[in-house]
Amino acid sequence: MPELISLLRTTIRRGIHLPPAGWVLAAMLAFYVLAGLFGRDPWKGEDAIHIGAAWHMLSHSDWLSPDLAGRAFHEPPLYYWSAALTGKTFGWLLPMHEAMRLASGFWVALALIGLYYAGRELYGQECAAASPLLLAGCTGLLFHAHDAQPMLIALAAYSGTVGALSTLERRPRLSALLYGLSVAGCLLGAGIAPMLPLLAIAPLAGWFAVDRSKAAKTLTSGLLLAIALSTPWPLQLLAVEPARFHGWLATELAPLKTPFSFIGAGRFISMLPWFAFPALPLAGWTLWTRRQNLAERPQALPLAFLFITLMMLALAYRPREIPTLLLLPPLALLATPGALTLRRGAANAFDWFAMMTFSLFTSLVWLCWSAMALGWPEKLAKRVVVLRPGFVGHFEFLAMLVGLGSTLWWIWLIVTAPRSPYRSLTHWTMGFTTLWLLATTLILPWFDYGKSYRPVAQAIAQALPKKHGCIAERGLSDTQRASLAYFVEVEPIPLESTAGKECNWLLLSGNGRAELTPPETNWIKVWEGNRPSERKEKIRLFKR
Repeated sequence: MPELISLLRTTIRRGIHLPPAGWVLAAMLAFYVLAGLFGRDPWKGEDAIHIGAAWHMLSHSDWLSPDLAGRAFHEPPLYYWSAALTGKTFGWLLPMHEAMRLASGFWVALALIGLYYAGRELYGQECAAASPLLLAGCTGLLFHAHDAQPMLIALAAYSGTVGALSTLERRPRLSALLYGLSVAGCLLGAGIAPMLPLLAIAPLAGWFAVDRSKAAKTLTSGLLLAIALSTPWPLQLLAVEPARFHGWLATELAPLKTPFSFIGAGRFISMLPWFAFPALPLAGWTLWTRRQNLAERPQALPLAFLFITLMMLALAYRPREIPTLLLLPPLALLATPGALTLRRGAANAFDWFAMMTFSLFTSLVWLCWSAMALGWPEKLAKRVVVLRPGFVGHFEFLAMLVGLGSTLWWIWLIVTAPRSPYRSLTHWTMGFTTLWLLATTLILPWFDYGKSYRPVAQAIAQALPKKHGCIAERGLSDTQRASLAYFVEVEPIPLESTAGKECNWLLLSGNGRAELTPPETNWIKVWEGNRPSERKEKIRLFKR
């Protein structure tokens, strides 16, 4: 214990050592993984949907396949298994949705670990820490790494695959194990389409091996392991619930039957300048400085993986942010040598940009907190209420302490970070993480007030009698149905169904008069409401 205290005192006085290694790197990445997981409701969109599906699995003990608010949800089950498990394990300590969201932290941690080993194998020990820092520093990942999101399993699988293929010859048994786990995890967590690049990149990795026959055996062993791990679930689903199996399979195969879209590929590429910053420009610098050696494994493997993944996305997905996450592991890996070989002027400019940008936005977050919690400055405090009608800010001592601690950590990091090729990258990733933690701590109540369906769900529950019987619905989104099920255990059934037509209660959701008008004249409106930040979308409750 005295030695540990002495080490901490030395670290505080002198700052962290760069490149970060051991417990310092682990602490930095843990800070990234955990920042933003706690203290908030399931937010509108993917977060609420996947938490709702995991909650249904846990509360109804239906572990074979996920449901969403009582209806079949044709998604692979691994994320919901993991979220239900963390919910069951930590639900006594945390609100259930926060406990379930810990599963996202687990999968992001695996992605960072996999990329660390890939960077070490391809570029050496001195470069190893840069790969996970680059992945963590990507703007797009930060916005989704702390949501309930099954695509994070594919992210971990992609990082695990490049880690496995990078060590194909040096540690063949470990490589086969990691490759098998990655392929199986991707199939059971994200589906068939995201798994295809993991299969397509394997022959290239085997071709780079000195002993190609041995590499082929290793890859075959990994593939057999993947088959052994991934086939029991669909076979069991086919045996127990064949209709669900065929529904899941049809959902998985439908994107693969669509024509390839060059326009789609272009749109994915157009998102990368902000979504993959700073990995994208640093990857470009790597390609430029190593342009004479692009055919060698350290460049060719991540570059080919990036291209294969982009082709899969253009075939199977419409351009949006979530699937773009899969481009980040190969990009971050490709950017690793570029991040550490920047010319002094570029490195200093990047460092100053990171420090000034995140220091400025940190100050703005504190100013917004002051407006919400203390009412100063008055004009900003009034603007806060205009943007969130009905919002009332309040002072939270714990939130202030967390914010103060993270701000002091950021100042300490700026002051003590030594000169190193890692300094600009460390300042970028840790500055971004600090800003995210401040935003999701100090001004979290303001975000929660606008993004959560909790007030709407509770108002609907209060308007219903205790023994209300079945409730029909028309126009409710997946987010709304998931939130009703999770917050107040109300699971409406479709109005057009046979059972729905017999219900005496009806929920309608929409933006226009036609969508909010019941199909018959004998319905009486009991309640109407909406989220504070949503002025167009309304929900109405009727009875007859």
